[in-house]
Amino acid sequence: MTSSNLRIVSLLPSATEIVAALGLTDAIVGRSHECDYPLEIKDKPVCTEAQINSDKPSAQIDADVLDLVQKALSIYQVKTDVLEQLQPTHIVTQDQCDVCAVNFDIVEKAVAELTQSNPKVISLQPNLLSEVWADIERVAAMLGVASEALLRQLQSRVEACRQKTQELVNPPTVTCLEWTDPLMATGNWIPELVELAGGKPLFGVLGKHSPYLAWDNLVKADPEVIIVMPCGFDLERTRQETQQLAQRPEWSTLQAVSNGKIYLTDGNAYFNRPGPRLVDSLEILAEILHPELFNFGYQGTGWERF
Repeated sequence: MTSSNLRIVSLLPSATEIVAALGLTDAIVGRSHECDYPLEIKDKPVCTEAQINSDKPSAQIDADVLDLVQKALSIYQVKTDVLEQLQPTHIVTQDQCDVCAVNFDIVEKAVAELTQSNPKVISLQPNLLSEVWADIERVAAMLGVASEALLRQLQSRVEACRQKTQELVNPPTVTCLEWTDPLMATGNWIPELVELAGGKPLFGVLGKHSPYLAWDNLVKADPEVIIVMPCGFDLERTRQETQQLAQRPEWSTLQAVSNGKIYLTDGNAYFNRPGPRLVDSLEILAEILHPELFNFGYQGTGWERF
């Protein structure tokens, strides 16, 4: 199959970014309701919808998600009628996190209902940076394009950061927050990115899902740096969430607060998406943690001080 015959539906923002980085933006015929990058894909038909309202307060979103998960209901639905019209050759989805995007089982059921096409389903499940690279390679192979140049470019940027930070002594202790109410630390690839950027990650286990975090444990650990990156929220929404965090009595006891080392990021665009922009995320962390070594120019768009 040539690239001109490809008709790709991506049901995951990071997958959309992988496909686009491989030079196949024009082959994307449908997307999820959350896919928003690169900008050219915003006019593509939307193939999913959410069952929860992300405009609600964080605590209510968390409660709604838990309620759906406990009832074994999906947080997202696939618009099978739209898929039918699009007649995709490939559907890229995920089996990594039922909270992040439509899950694999729902996609399989939707595909089974299609009568006009029989698309190949590519499911991604990355938990580490190396698995993101492997996903890029696998997606490229299944879509019939080369991935070597893209991977070489991404990995060289990672290596440029690592070379500058590997000699650092006493890296700062860092807590990254994936959710603010209730508190959640970050897991999966984030601890790896923090280490590569010259920090010592607290909480969260490399390659494991993000854990809930008790306020007492955060106060006890008293990290030197706190970076707020709520899943699915942009910089403006993250600022609002952090202002609410700052109302907590424990907040003012933290050394990161008194030392002005609280940073806000656009988690939705960067840290939450296991695709090519995880390298941008690493550069953002490096810029935050070691401004004496790095200046990539993300301040004001990818991150800001609180």
